[in-house]
Amino acid sequence: MEVRFFILFLIRLRKEIIGMSLVLLTMAATPLIAAAQEQPQSPLAPTDAPLIQPEVERKEIIDAKIDTEDFEVGFFGGLYSTEDFGTNSVIGATFSYHVTEDFFFQLAAGETETQKSSVERLGFFDILNDDERTLQYYNLSLGYNILPGEAFMTSNWAFYTAFYFIAGIGNTHFAAQDNFTINFGAGFRFIATDWMAFHVDMRDHIFDLDILGEEQTTHNLEMSLGITFFF
Repeated sequence: MEVRFFILFLIRLRKEIIGMSLVLLTMAATPLIAAAQEQPQSPLAPTDAPLIQPEVERKEIIDAKIDTEDFEVGFFGGLYSTEDFGTNSVIGATFSYHVTEDFFFQLAAGETETQKSSVERLGFFDILNDDERTLQYYNLSLGYNILPGEAFMTSNWAFYTAFYFIAGIGNTHFAAQDNFTINFGAGFRFIATDWMAFHVDMRDHIFDLDILGEEQTTHNLEMSLGITFFF
């Protein structure tokens, strides 16, 4: 009987010792787990912050000093090649109205003196007298800016520019005749200031001319340099 009680006492003592051991192990492991969780993150671990912080220098933007005037008046000079009557200097004036940034209307008038024709230079006879050798024209044309852009003189100094096509109709007075004229060509506009621009212009003036009793279509090329003013 005493042996039985002794065995039961040992079994109960063993259970209490095991329980006490588990409690002690749990209490000892808790600080280690907390310390592991508080360890700093590895430098190689991915983070949301960028690895390189860019240092972007902000530049001050200055608005272009271009006024909003729609009218443009100017003068030009250059060379006018009258078919079979030589190439001579030409002068004229223009008046333009810019409907939009892309389209504009232009009134133009010019005058040039012509030389003797090939027939006259051969010494047969004079076709025109001195008054009839003056060629005058005027026309109304529609222009379209195809390549607006900028021309940079330095890294901080730029000018507005534009290539444009232009075509229109008008009249040419030559050899005591008034001739319906079609003109077309292209040009380049260089805006130097908010009120002044320079132009390079090339045109073909096409009209029918009847001098020797036979009407023929003539192509008369013009190249000019001009200066215009906005208002």
